[in-house]
Amino acid sequence: MVNIEEYVDRTAELINLPLDPEHRPGVVVNFERIAAIARLVVEFPLPPEVEVAPVFEP
Repeated sequence: MVNIEEYVDRTAELINLPLDPEHRPGVVVNFERIAAIARLVVEFPLPPEVEVAPVFEP
């Protein structure tokens, strides 16, 4: 399980993004929501006959 709070802190530090302490709880909540949505996509079962989509190249 990913620690979302630590992820937010380390990522902000890594990209040199100042994160105001009063905004941090909202950022954490949003990343928790993003993780929940991503889990639905990643865990969705696909049948073996589904082909990989082509790569978009502009």
